[in-house]
Amino acid sequence: MNFTAAFRGIARAGLGVPAILIIILAMLVIPLPPFALDVFFTFNIALSLVVLLATVYSERPLDFTVFPTVLLVTTLLRLALNVASTRVVLIYGHTGPDAAGKVIEAFGHFVVGGNYAVGIVVFAILTIINFVVVTKGAGRVSEVSARFTLDAMPGKQMAIDADLNAGAIDQAEAKRRRAEVVQEADFYGSMDGASKFVRGDAIAGLLILFINLLGGIAIGTLQHGLPLAEATTFYTLLTIGDGLVAQIPSLLLSTAAAIIVTRASGSQDIGQQITRQLFGNSQTLAITAAIIGMLGLIPGMPNLVFLSLASGAGYLAWRSRHSRPATASATAEGGSTDPGSAETLDTKEVGWDDVPALDTVGMEVGYRLIALVDRNQNGQLLTRIKGVRKKLSQELGFLIPPVHIRDNLDLAPTAYRIALLGVTAAAAEAFPDRQLAINPGQVHGHLPGITTQDPAFKLPAIWIEPNLREQAQTLGYTVVDASTVIATHLNQVLLNHAHELLGHEETQQLLDRLATIAPRLVQDLVPKTLALRVVARVLQNLLAEQVPIRDMRTIAETLADHGTRSQDPDGLTATVRIALGRMIIQNINGLDDELSVITLAAELEQILLRTLQMGKDEQAPLEPGLAERLHKALLETAQKQELVGQPAVLLVPDVIRVMLARFARHGIPNLHVLAFGEIPEDKKLKVIATVGR
Repeated sequence: MNFTAAFRGIARAGLGVPAILIIILAMLVIPLPPFALDVFFTFNIALSLVVLLATVYSERPLDFTVFPTVLLVTTLLRLALNVASTRVVLIYGHTGPDAAGKVIEAFGHFVVGGNYAVGIVVFAILTIINFVVVTKGAGRVSEVSARFTLDAMPGKQMAIDADLNAGAIDQAEAKRRRAEVVQEADFYGSMDGASKFVRGDAIAGLLILFINLLGGIAIGTLQHGLPLAEATTFYTLLTIGDGLVAQIPSLLLSTAAAIIVTRASGSQDIGQQITRQLFGNSQTLAITAAIIGMLGLIPGMPNLVFLSLASGAGYLAWRSRHSRPATASATAEGGSTDPGSAETLDTKEVGWDDVPALDTVGMEVGYRLIALVDRNQNGQLLTRIKGVRKKLSQELGFLIPPVHIRDNLDLAPTAYRIALLGVTAAAAEAFPDRQLAINPGQVHGHLPGITTQDPAFKLPAIWIEPNLREQAQTLGYTVVDASTVIATHLNQVLLNHAHELLGHEETQQLLDRLATIAPRLVQDLVPKTLALRVVARVLQNLLAEQVPIRDMRTIAETLADHGTRSQDPDGLTATVRIALGRMIIQNINGLDDELSVITLAAELEQILLRTLQMGKDEQAPLEPGLAERLHKALLETAQKQELVGQPAVLLVPDVIRVMLARFARHGIPNLHVLAFGEIPEDKKLKVIATVGR
């Protein structure tokens, strides 16, 4: 009782491992009596069994993360025992087979029958099993497991971030999972190194055997005057006993190392997994029983043994086959099942938790692009995306939602895909080991590489090797890395689809922020004057035409003033645009006093007005021939303005502005359609072209 209390006190104080290390060092330099060797050899065997059973009954490898350290300590303990026993064997071996203690004598006589030839063969077989089969295989599995675990870390981290962003797990669970991923990588990395200890221990066992054998015979004959035959018998039995008493624990620990690196995680220990997976299939057992039974009927075979095993396998197959339908019927009828079978039968009712949350903005990447989002590999994409979100949020006036990134093995290795509300909005390729040389239109030379288009602006481009960067810049190319290409593409997609990212919740958040500085204005606007959905629709209309909503106070005041006369979102949008006219012009033309504009011929304006009146709304379709001619003329004029570095602005009457803005939005994205009422009074206009003449 006192010994147990003392042992617990040492363990509680954290002195257990230091005490073992001190004992190991003592055994290396201090001669031990035979009784002490018996105690330590017995303790070594018991410790090896404890370690082996701990690996068998652990449900997953991470339940025994201290195993690499335990493996090192037990290996050192066994080698120290070899040194201590070698000292005793060489000093007192001439006195008889019991010179090194009862344990070594028992292994020398009982295990091998006192025949040293048999002992040498048994020891050689154990060493071959340990060194060639178990240790070598476990070392290879440890090496492969460590490499694949490290390679899979970025994907696992991204999956955790995706679950966290989707709301599937909370922050605490995400932190626990990240720690588990790191712990798993550390464990398999340590096991890769620890397997080398086991391999070295097996080699040391062979060397110690030969040293003891040859040294003992030489000492017995030369120093103690023993006959050669007697010296050979004494020292061989002692050496074999010493080698076996050390080799058996070594084999147990090698087996434990092999078990822990070759098993998969689960909710059962390895015994339960083997029973369920190996003997749980009735068809496998039935076929085995039939084959063994046929072999047992052959004359000359050990019929009793074969037929007995066939009967046992047949019984297990029958029992397995008849135990399955009862469980299935209980589940189908909705009855209760055995709690122990809860792992194999999913009786949980389907609920809303089974419906996955939809990411507002998502990005999927091929496996070669994972390095771009892994900070451990100096990936810059996450930082670039954060910068894109911050810049767009400041420019547009509302918070851009987070971008949830995950890997997708169904994509090409260098492909990526941007999705909005679960629908793919854009897709392209990026090469992480190359850089994109973009042709802005004035280059003088050609570069070797992969010809493509800039995914954001559809400009001709080439994926080049990094060492060609300076040459490309000299030729006039704009050169960017893969992270910048993806971030710029994402920026353009978010800018073009900003109106889809703003919903009722975001609109309410904008109003709540405005209420901190103008509470009465917000109270008069929603819900007194307008419903929240109308305000959201107006903001979406503004964003669809790339008009920022930073000035929420002006927008709210305008809606509050005109909301009592009209609830039409398109009409209210036109009114708000007039109030924001100065900001709209500044975003297009900067601080220049003069604005170059394109106008429509009077005849064309009349045709469009009649078309609008016939359709009775701004979405009235144009006659196909007229639409084609108008599109061609506007596109040519806009391209001319772009070539001279000027914005393309179409100035039209207020009534037809919405119709023409929607007409030009998709076919002529760089054309700004303004109404006469949106032009500030102090702004000078310069008509550079008239379309329709």
